[in-house]
Amino acid sequence: MQNNLKADISTYLENLSIAALNKMQEAAIEKAASVKNLMLLAPTGSGKTLAFLIPLLQQLRPEDTGVQALIVAPSRELSLQIEQVFRSMKTAYKVSCCYGGHSMKVEQNSLSEAPAVIIGTPGRLADHIFRKSFNARTIKIAVLDEFDKSLQMGFHDQLEILFKAMSGKQSHILTSATRLNDWPEFLPFKNPETLSYLHEELESKLTLNVVHCKSTDKVEALMRLVASFNQEACLVFCNHREAVDRISVLFNRHQFEHGILHGALEQIDREKNLIKFRGGAHNVLIATDLASRGLDIPEIKHIVHYQLPPKEEAFIHRNGRTARMHAEGKAYLMVADDETLPDYIDSSIPEYPVNPKLKLPAPPLYVCLYISAGKKNKISKGDIVGLLTKKGGLTSDDIGLITTLDFTSYVCIKRSTAIKLLKNIKGEKLKNIKVKIEEAS
Repeated sequence: MQNNLKADISTYLENLSIAALNKMQEAAIEKAASVKNLMLLAPTGSGKTLAFLIPLLQQLRPEDTGVQALIVAPSRELSLQIEQVFRSMKTAYKVSCCYGGHSMKVEQNSLSEAPAVIIGTPGRLADHIFRKSFNARTIKIAVLDEFDKSLQMGFHDQLEILFKAMSGKQSHILTSATRLNDWPEFLPFKNPETLSYLHEELESKLTLNVVHCKSTDKVEALMRLVASFNQEACLVFCNHREAVDRISVLFNRHQFEHGILHGALEQIDREKNLIKFRGGAHNVLIATDLASRGLDIPEIKHIVHYQLPPKEEAFIHRNGRTARMHAEGKAYLMVADDETLPDYIDSSIPEYPVNPKLKLPAPPLYVCLYISAGKKNKISKGDIVGLLTKKGGLTSDDIGLITTLDFTSYVCIKRSTAIKLLKNIKGEKLKNIKVKIEEAS
């Protein structure tokens, strides 16, 4: 690795508060420097984002004025996550993020002075191509993150529009957690150099258990199971959004704090529920397979398969949310008396006993506050910390995750401090802006 590249990487890691690159990231950065088209295969949670952002940054030039790099991700959440990592690296390059559910006018204003890097979902990016919001022919490098997922979600036509708009001379980095058997015709290459770390999936660290229950008692059994985790982070997977909503109704009835995530939710609700989960204001997230890949969510101790997926690949991706990066985790397979285990699962999995009585855990340690101002209002995380400590009386130990969006912000604080804090800061301004601050709904 060249000395100047090592210096750059050292700065990026320091800004991200990361001690060192892992072996996969080091190999990907080195390989990307010598090949035009790279396919990186690595399991969920292995650090693929940094593995493609550093090679991408090496191709950018501060003197160039057009769009130099395009990063395509299959979901809004993943796009926002990549943007957050990029911004946290504190480079000198402008970045814009484009996705459905976001203001088209805000995006077009951001694109009017071409950013060096555009991140976005296939549909919204294709829409910008039709609107001629940016010139794609200046792009030097295109990254397709979770590329197989984009194809599975039916974005073939939108991706084809993007590739037709580019010059065809750009280099490529594709990432995936599964191998591709067929390459789409719109790609300007067929056999990229492949770097595979799929064999390092840490299945041996994952403990599987089966929970047998009556079909009429399945949701109640789930709640008793999750309650026994005593607020350790838990992700509950369902095959259908209707099941997510049905389970949520029962949890709400018992005032059991939790979040939900599925494709029918409004974008702001998806973001808010993920923020609460990351920040510890919710320690239970009930979700469809939307949460199985790509999302920046904390290390999960417990994965519950309320409904088992029909294909083993989806089962592996769900379990990839835990037992990551040499950690240990547990997965629970809920099987009602009218259900059978899929063929891909060994029937000798030990049974996990669930308490027949419901004992709700204490509420989560944190609550999440909503603030009616964000990045577009020039509000920084430092501004929020200043208000909460100087006017609100909190210490740094009382403050958890802070997330700033375009026009809103969220901050997780210790539950025990919330009532007094809201009283202390009532009517206070944030950076001379009158804002609304309340517990997030």
